[in-house]
Amino acid sequence: MKKIRDMSMEELGAFVCSALEKEGIETVLSGGCCVEIYSHGRYTSDDIDLIDRFNGGHRKIKTVMEKLGFREYKMKRYFVHDETSLFIEFPRGPLGVGDAPVKEVALRKSETGTLKLLTPTDCIKDRLAGYYHWDDEQNLEQAIWVANENEFDIEVIEEWSKCEGNLEKFQLFRKRLKS
Repeated sequence: MKKIRDMSMEELGAFVCSALEKEGIETVLSGGCCVEIYSHGRYTSDDIDLIDRFNGGHRKIKTVMEKLGFREYKMKRYFVHDETSLFIEFPRGPLGVGDAPVKEVALRKSETGTLKLLTPTDCIKDRLAGYYHWDDEQNLEQAIWVANENEFDIEVIEEWSKCEGNLEKFQLFRKRLKS
């Protein structure tokens, strides 16, 4: 087994995700790390966001993280390890994008475990949510990077955008995609 200091972001995420899974805590990678994976490194993140899918409880997460050599950092949601500059964050669940729950997750296997993560479609919606609700142009750019590098369901995103009240901004996103 690789040492934590030798693990990539994706391998570290899979390692932690699998360790938590063994203890009955299902977590799913979201946020910037999904963008990093799906954009093939065009974007990089310094934290790994793992959403506790069914809110198994912080105490249980803390126990598992301490067994792996992590310690809580400042606020209860963050964990650090001496062998990596990446920190692990556990944003509050439930798992969703905008006002919609996430129903399907993707899996990526590595020698360190299995990483559960948002699908490319939900990763795009996650980034578009930041653009729609906070006018964050960087989120729009990240959504475009993910869309241009992966298969995704444009109709699902359009329907979700309509429910989020942002069809006009969706049209801008669609226009900026590669043909």
